[in-house]
Amino acid sequence: MKRFIITTTSLFMALLVTAGSWYLLKFKPGNKSFVAINTKTEKGRAIAIELFAKARKAKVFVHANGYNTSICFLIDMQIESGTNRFFVYDFEKDSILNAGLVTHGRCNENWLIGRRYGNEVGCGCTSIGKYKIGKPYQGRFGLAYKLYGLDTTNSNAFKRFVVLHSHDCVPAQEVSPAPVCQSDGCPTVSVPFLQSLATIIDESKKPVLLWVFN
Repeated sequence: MKRFIITTTSLFMALLVTAGSWYLLKFKPGNKSFVAINTKTEKGRAIAIELFAKARKAKVFVHANGYNTSICFLIDMQIESGTNRFFVYDFEKDSILNAGLVTHGRCNENWLIGRRYGNEVGCGCTSIGKYKIGKPYQGRFGLAYKLYGLDTTNSNAFKRFVVLHSHDCVPAQEVSPAPVCQSDGCPTVSVPFLQSLATIIDESKKPVLLWVFN
């Protein structure tokens, strides 16, 4: 029995190592699909593995719910705001097509230290969860896309007027270790990055999934 337990444990650990190695090989230096993530650091490798795990779950979701099955948008809020953390993910190539900066909510403070999340109307916080990207419109900051929260953690997104839009305060390039501006809960990106996202959204015949996670 003891030998069986040891053998089983060894096999399980081997599978974990193999899976981890497969993830990291996809992010190896020189792979242009993943230059958005610095996998030379332990934190970067952890972020890469987490991103792939979310992408795999997203792929199951989009196939089951009638969303665009080629591309989705993933936002990892554990990454600092001055570093690219909005990822355009290609399901077919299993790779990152593009990445950019994105704000998080200030929760009605002058400047929020760290992260807090909320779903209440008027909270001013980022809501984590999956979103359906809706139709475009011209809002206060120009082109914007309506967002519909699909989870209990972001179910009030539409009521809160949480939308995907751009603002001049968000740089087109990374500025880390400096942060970028904060929003009232909207995932706000740079003007050129929104233009690139708009091309994908507008040309898609099915809704595109946006997933904000921490």
